Amino acid sequence: MPVFFSYAQVREDLHKHTASLCDELVWKPMAGNSLGFQLKHIAGSVDRITTYLLGQQLDAGQLAFLAQELQSTGSLAELLSLVEQSLNKSQSQLQTVDAASLYAARTVGRRALPTTVIGLVVHLAEHTQRHLGQAITIAKLLRQTG
Repeated sequence: MPVFFSYAQVREDLHKHTASLCDELVWKPMAGNSLGFQLKHIAGSVDRITTYLLGQQLDAGQLAFLAQELQSTGSLAELLSLVEQSLNKSQSQLQTVDAASLYAARTVGRRALPTTVIGLVVHLAEHTQRHLGQAITIAKLLRQTG
């Protein structure tokens, strides 16, 4: 459930803090990167972490998405839709996780870093919140600087 609360907060805060921002500002460099990158990264990382949590490896489409996260493509509406789709997909997938498997071993990435299902659940919530915070900060800076 904490992950679902995290997702609800992402939806609410992105809606609030991106309201009335124009597409021209989405890719404006601010505080080291852009709002567009943060939105793409939230969508992509939620998908990737969920994949590992389910005991799977990334597919070619996920690797291609990761490779293009820094590319300045997509309108604000398109990027918010990507985030929403990723959150919805992850939420549906997480509902299938058996509570008895929370301590089951999992690996992450090409280096097969060891973790557990519960470790990835926690990471999914905290990583998503970290990038939400960065997106909010950038959105506030964009409003101030226009």
